[in-house]
Amino acid sequence: MAGTPFIKMHGLGNDFVVLDARTQEIALDDARARAIADRHTGVGCDQLLVMERPKRAGADVFMRIRNADGDEVEACGNGTRCIAAALMRETGKPRVVIETVAGLLEASAADAAGVTVDMGPARLGWREIPLARECDTLNVPVALGPLADPVCTNMGNPHATFFVPDAVAVDVAALGPQLEHHAMFPERANIGIASLAGKDRLRFRVWERGVGITVACGTGACAAAVAAARRGLTGRRVTVVADGGSLEIEWRPDGHVLMTGPAAVSFSGILDPSLLR
Repeated sequence: MAGTPFIKMHGLGNDFVVLDARTQEIALDDARARAIADRHTGVGCDQLLVMERPKRAGADVFMRIRNADGDEVEACGNGTRCIAAALMRETGKPRVVIETVAGLLEASAADAAGVTVDMGPARLGWREIPLARECDTLNVPVALGPLADPVCTNMGNPHATFFVPDAVAVDVAALGPQLEHHAMFPERANIGIASLAGKDRLRFRVWERGVGITVACGTGACAAAVAAARRGLTGRRVTVVADGGSLEIEWRPDGHVLMTGPAAVSFSGILDPSLLR
């Protein structure tokens, strides 16, 4: 076997290894995913994205997502933009539909080489997050150090957004792993830290479930925007500024969340067969 082709892509520095399994089967399990994601001995990435043949009518591709720890997850906003950009380049179509475990996501070309993705409706019920027990998802009784009282949202995956005066001052590396595994989150949670940075503008940092600190998180930015609007801190259209750059988020009246931002190719290559043994 000569090796398996891959593309390295990123959305605001949130980086991905993209594999194409539409025409050839790729034997991928937790250990192999971890090996590819390893930044010292593999290619290195936050998430591994596998394009497969769609299962549902109307979809252009099925996107399978694995975090750097090997676990398969339901949603990835920046990854969805990258897959959409790759498909639009491949097909010449200005609009594509991506199937995920969380449902069908429509994506379209935006100005300045950006991509807009309809991430579907924000889910706000405690069972939908899910949380371990019934409570108001606008004020969830979870606290650690300077972080307390998060807003919880499901954007295809679970998020807890904590609002603070200065997101940059929070020690995300120390607090993130403990909060990810808090007993309130039976499926663990992505931990977002947000602060107001102007009118309808949020500064945002994130600890991603199964990954760690990332410089951007699309679903996390969507969750932060929804949380801020629910708290009355912003309107329903906001700019979310992560460490890696900015995303434009709109929470429409019908509940759907639109995310617009860039997607870029870093390089392509061939996986050595040893990474898939």
